[in-house]
Amino acid sequence: MTAAHNSHRRHEIDLTVRLTEAPEAPEYVFRLAASGGALAEECTLPDSAAALAAVEQHGEDIFFPKPGPPKMCTQQYGGPQVAVVTGWFLGREVASQFSRTDGCEIARWRAMAPLLGGIAGSTGAI
Repeated sequence: MTAAHNSHRRHEIDLTVRLTEAPEAPEYVFRLAASGGALAEECTLPDSAAALAAVEQHGEDIFFPKPGPPKMCTQQYGGPQVAVVTGWFLGREVASQFSRTDGCEIARWRAMAPLLGGIAGSTGAI
């Protein structure tokens, strides 16, 4: 077993966030780990408690969306930021990408902004 595989057995939530503010910009890496609603020492997010609250509230719907009818998304551009979230959420493997390319993606970003290194409604800037 790999270290990453063992890690998710230690924590119910164990996510790594790789955030890039713009093309060719440096990548920032954060980690959120928690079990039983308690943050682990390994957390490196600016506001780990807010990130955990966002993940607990929206994680299921954002990381594992249920199929449904196509969504109408406003055609607005929110910025060049990209965040890739990988790891484990309640025993399920997570591999999600976040951007700000249209209204639907901006809404996903805002819901998970604390996990992405920012606060709700922010650009995710650190």
